Amino acid sequence: MSMMQQPLLISSLIEHAIVTHPNAEIVSRQVEGGIFRYTYGQAAARAKQLANALTQKLGIKVGDRIGTLAWNTYRHYELYFGVSGMGAVAHTINPRLFPEQIIYIVNHAADRFIFVDLTFVPLLEAVASHISKVEGIVVLTDKAHMPTNSKLTNLICYEDLIADMSTEFTWPLLDENCDAALCYTSGTTGHPKGVMYTHRSTVLHTIASVQSNALNITNDTVILPVVPMFHVNAWGTPYAATMTGAKIVFPAHGMDGASLYELINGEQANLLLGVPTIWLGLLNYLDQIGATLTSVKNVVVGGAAAPLSMIKAFQEKHDAFLIHAWGMTELSPLGTVNSMTRAMAQMPLEQRYQKQLKQGRAVYGIEMKIVDDAGKDLPRDGKAFGRLLVRGAWVVSEYYLNDDKKSFVDGWFDTGDVATIDAENTMQIVDRSKDVIKSGGEWISSIDLENAAVGHPALKECCVIGVYHPKWDERPLLLAIRKEGATVTEAEIITFLSDKVAKWQLPDVVVFVDELPHTATGKLLKTGVRETYKNYLVEKGLV
Repeated sequence: MSMMQQPLLISSLIEHAIVTHPNAEIVSRQVEGGIFRYTYGQAAARAKQLANALTQKLGIKVGDRIGTLAWNTYRHYELYFGVSGMGAVAHTINPRLFPEQIIYIVNHAADRFIFVDLTFVPLLEAVASHISKVEGIVVLTDKAHMPTNSKLTNLICYEDLIADMSTEFTWPLLDENCDAALCYTSGTTGHPKGVMYTHRSTVLHTIASVQSNALNITNDTVILPVVPMFHVNAWGTPYAATMTGAKIVFPAHGMDGASLYELINGEQANLLLGVPTIWLGLLNYLDQIGATLTSVKNVVVGGAAAPLSMIKAFQEKHDAFLIHAWGMTELSPLGTVNSMTRAMAQMPLEQRYQKQLKQGRAVYGIEMKIVDDAGKDLPRDGKAFGRLLVRGAWVVSEYYLNDDKKSFVDGWFDTGDVATIDAENTMQIVDRSKDVIKSGGEWISSIDLENAAVGHPALKECCVIGVYHPKWDERPLLLAIRKEGATVTEAEIITFLSDKVAKWQLPDVVVFVDELPHTATGKLLKTGVRETYKNYLVEKGLV
């Protein structure tokens, strides 16, 4: 062996920042109000204080899971490095999940402590009796803003926890294949599934994401990740910014158009990342006040497809290039990026817009292919479509503490998406093999909704499909067959479902029908139903 074997560790990213760009800026809106500013060097010192507190005060050991329930803020950033760096696992919890799902993943992950923003303290209060093995709740604030009269009895103040800790900490020399971060996906039926990222997979994902033909993150970048840090680690951007010295701007809970514009304009952000719903709100606000984005060069869209009108609006009103990207929790998440190429730059604008609608080319480190139902490879001609399979160094090989192997096929991961790939290796999602609805970048399981709705005593059968919504991309529409003689109303069905799924997962409309189509095996046949109702909300003037 002629080359050194240096482990790829998350702690190496923050150490690199200390040496190479300690004075690069981190800017964060605060949940308590106001803007907080410091540097990578100062953030690293606080991450080390946190690591000392975890080991000395809380008794955390290598491999222990630490839950986070927090916005994109500087304190959450410190957790990314302090927790993983000392060898524990940073488990980001999505607060948008239904309480029963949060209970499940906290218990499944066996989180020892949960670090929570003030916003989400009531959420934990509501589920506290069901997560009794959690040893303590650390509130990400200072003493002056700690909750009073909380139902939670095991509250710890974050700033008090780290205040008297040393800013010196020697990161352990871990095996690079050690567990580092844990995210759960809700894009499936049943319980959420855990995806455990390793130090090695995270660092390799970071190296790939900063490349010029990917997200092109450099020390000149001012990055505003609106995609939440609780949603696939903000697409890995906290790690990528740390590696390169990019100025990072955290929006916390301020995701409305006015709050985002304030940060974009005030900090001169040039790279934005988020789901289409967020950018629709921003574009509408900019139109209202007659403002333009003078600093923004690129807007990365993932989680759902951006409409052509959004691509045009960013380009023609704000001189910003919209980049479609695609990935999954199971891919850490980056799979493809539709970044600008020399060929695209030379295309007539309307032709380029059509190209921009696609989800992009695989970044180095990701292989992809499409196959038919028999598993046979299909041509890359932009016309054939099939099941999208991927593999790579940051692709899941098994779900965390889960025996479900049906998505793993001969060393490939079956994404559950149906796609085309053209001769230039540009992929486009055309459908999903599972009937999962994407609304505002979040997943809604149609089967879970159907199963909940059919529990109503007046309903005989239910079918849930995703229908077009100009703001949320898709919203669930419930088709229901009443039992003979039943007179149940739409409002009664919505009320019945309100305590069974999260509010944002409730169907927008209930349509009562006399029959539903089925396959030869008795399964619901949704293809024709989707076509019939795809524009229902628009046609009925419900949006």
